[in-house]
Amino acid sequence: METRKLGRTGLDVSLICLGTMTWGQQNTEAEAHAQMDYALEHGVNFFDTAEMYPVPNGAQTVGRTEAYIGSWMASRKSRDKIILATKVAGPSNMSMARDGSSGLDAANIRLAIDASLQRLGTDVIDLYQVHWPARRTNYFGRLGYVHDDDHVSVEIGETFEALADLIRGGKVRHIGLSNETPWGVMQFLKVADAAGLGRPVSIQNPYSLLNRSFEVGLAEMAIREDVGLLAYSPLSFGALSGKYLNNQAPPDGRLTLFPEFSRYLSPPGVAATKAYVDIANQAGLDPAQMALGYVNTRRFVTSTIIGATTMDQLAANIASTEITLSSDVVNAIEAVHEIHTYPSP
Repeated sequence: METRKLGRTGLDVSLICLGTMTWGQQNTEAEAHAQMDYALEHGVNFFDTAEMYPVPNGAQTVGRTEAYIGSWMASRKSRDKIILATKVAGPSNMSMARDGSSGLDAANIRLAIDASLQRLGTDVIDLYQVHWPARRTNYFGRLGYVHDDDHVSVEIGETFEALADLIRGGKVRHIGLSNETPWGVMQFLKVADAAGLGRPVSIQNPYSLLNRSFEVGLAEMAIREDVGLLAYSPLSFGALSGKYLNNQAPPDGRLTLFPEFSRYLSPPGVAATKAYVDIANQAGLDPAQMALGYVNTRRFVTSTIIGATTMDQLAANIASTEITLSSDVVNAIEAVHEIHTYPSP
């Protein structure tokens, strides 16, 4: 498994990162443990989770994913074999984390980290990420920026200081961002550089053949500032496998079970997906592996976060690192992108 540097930390993380968002909702604890065993055996040393997982979450399931990882690390005595990432939720009515009182002020961050450490059964988090901003801005597919002069949110400086305190206290090694904008990243970098501590080392944003918006303002920043992309939803919730084409609705498919994530099945998204699947079929490639293979080769990507509900999916996703895309395939992908530039935000 290829590894890449995590920012300026000196840590080497696997090109594939094991995503965990389905554990505790679509996957049992035993299935989660089997996935972690397989991933570790096949060179994956980077696991990503969040205090609010699984998604969708509720009062009965929130935090369950971290608990599954904790029980695996305890039973396998494997904490020192992985680089562990989790996230603190920003303010939102969609998260049951901390009984729905999520926020990015110092008090909330202290509550969040202590609860995550307890569920995970560890003393330190390698990468602690801000799941989404406290301020109102564009993320989770929102388009058309409208500035709200009256909205009051926790300032980035306050959030940073709370995170820096976690580093000073030995609970966190490194800080990462998620669902952030170019302005937000540069603000974090500014306050971190002034403090000489806690410089963000990564940004976890969506990136796939159906959503390449990261390239517009963030890709250059990722390279120049060594804040590499941890690409999430690289298969657009499985849509790029082609399994939803022709109005198919596999009963165990995530977009069948949770239609609220239907942006990947919009008419523009379906049209683009069909074009990409056709390219894969003509080249004798698995469509999902081709889609992952493209993401894997981007210079600004540090690691590609894959999620799976079956072991077959997991094996195929990890094997995407062995795929070499020909220039003809890449050129065909770029030609489709010119036509279907931003089909699924």
